[in-house]
Amino acid sequence: MNSTASTDELPSSTAPLAGVRVVEVSSFVAAPLCGMTLAALGADVIRVDPIGGAADYRRWPVTDDNESIYWAGLNKGKRSFAADFRNPDAQNLIRDLIIDAGVLVTNAAGRSWLDYDELAAIRPDLIHVQVLGRADGTGAVDYTVNAAAGFPQVTGAENVSTPVNHVLPAWDVSCGLYAALSVASAVYRREITGAGTKVVLPLEDVAFATVGNLGYIAEAQLGRPLREKVGNSVYGTYGADFATSDGARFMLVALTPRHFRDLTELTGTAEAVAALESALGVDFRDEGTRFEHRHVLNSLFGAWFSRHTADEVETALGGTSVLHERYRTFAELAADPRVTDNPMFHKLDQPRIGSYHAPSTPMSFDGCYPEVRPAPANGDDTAEVLTEHLGLTDDEVDALAASGTIRISQKEPA
Repeated sequence: MNSTASTDELPSSTAPLAGVRVVEVSSFVAAPLCGMTLAALGADVIRVDPIGGAADYRRWPVTDDNESIYWAGLNKGKRSFAADFRNPDAQNLIRDLIIDAGVLVTNAAGRSWLDYDELAAIRPDLIHVQVLGRADGTGAVDYTVNAAAGFPQVTGAENVSTPVNHVLPAWDVSCGLYAALSVASAVYRREITGAGTKVVLPLEDVAFATVGNLGYIAEAQLGRPLREKVGNSVYGTYGADFATSDGARFMLVALTPRHFRDLTELTGTAEAVAALESALGVDFRDEGTRFEHRHVLNSLFGAWFSRHTADEVETALGGTSVLHERYRTFAELAADPRVTDNPMFHKLDQPRIGSYHAPSTPMSFDGCYPEVRPAPANGDDTAEVLTEHLGLTDDEVDALAASGTIRISQKEPA
C-alpha cells in the first residue's frame, strides 16, 4: 500500500494535462468532479469560492468537527482562492485569473464577470465550460433530472407502483466526466488551431442523451411495450439476487449460454432446467427467454443458495464463469483488499479530516496512477495564486485581505 509518493505514481511533470491551468467556479458534484479529474491528470486547478466557502463546503458526510468529508473527496489536488463575490474588486481579480489561465469551468450562471462573451473579448482563445441545470438556463439538480429521465418509474420491486430514486448521483457524475472530456478536447483543439471554445453542458441533456443512447427513447417512440419494474433482475437477460443460509445476498448475472450452463451445473438443476425448457417449448440459450422466465428459474436456483453459507457460495461461484458479487456495505468495501491493496488508492493525510485511503483516477498511464493530493481549505492558496499568476506584491495582497476583498488562510498541518 502506498503511504507517500512511490514508483507507481505518475510524476506531475509528465501527467497528461501538465501545463494546463483551469479556474473552477463551482459547487456540489458535476463541476467539482470535472475540476478534480483535471487536477488528477496534471492540470493546475484553482477553485474560486466565496469567503467562507460555497454551499457545498460543509456538505455531509462531515466529521465530528463539521469538516466536510464530501468536500475533501471532490476537491483533491486543487488550490483554493477565496474572495468576496459581491465586491467589484474581487470580481476583477477573478476575471484576471480566468484570463491568465485560459480555461474556466463553472456551474455558476448569471454573473457578468463569468460571461463567455465578456471574457473572450479579452482572451479570444478562452475555453469556457458552462454546466447548466437545463438547456433553457433554469435550475435543476441530479435528483430532479432523474425524475424526468424515466428511471425511477422502472426502479424498485415489481409490486411497488410508486417511483423509486436511486442513491447514486449518476447524472452529476456523468456530467462531470463529460465536462472534463470537453476541457481536454478543447485544449487539444486550441493547441492545433489556436481557437477557443464555448461549451454549454446541461445536466438534463446528459441524462436525456444517456436514455437515448441506451435505446429507451427509441423503444418508446417505436411503440414497444412500456417498461415495468423488475426488482433486482436485469432487463432482457438473466440476473437475480439470492440469499444464503446465513443471511448474505449475492447478485448473479448469466449473460451467455456458458454462464447459464455453469449456473445450472453449480446448483444441480441442469435436468430440471432441461425439463422446463421442454415443457415450455423454449430455449434458455437465448437471454431474452431467460429473462421472460426468470421467476421460475429463480425458484429453482434459490433452493441451492438457501442451503449454503456465504463462504461456501463464494468459493463455489469462484470456480465457474458465472458473473457474481456479494452485496457489501460501504464499511465492508472500505476494508476490502480491493481498496486497501489497490494501487489506485493511496493513503492520504487530509488536513482537518484524518488519514484514509483516497482514490486517484481509475486510469493508469504506462502502469502509473496520478498522485493523490489533499483538498485545500477555503482560501488556502489565495495569496500564492495572486503573487504567482497576477504578480501582486505581498503588501498588495495584505491590503486586499484587510479590506475583505479576499481571504487568506494558513494551511493547516495534516
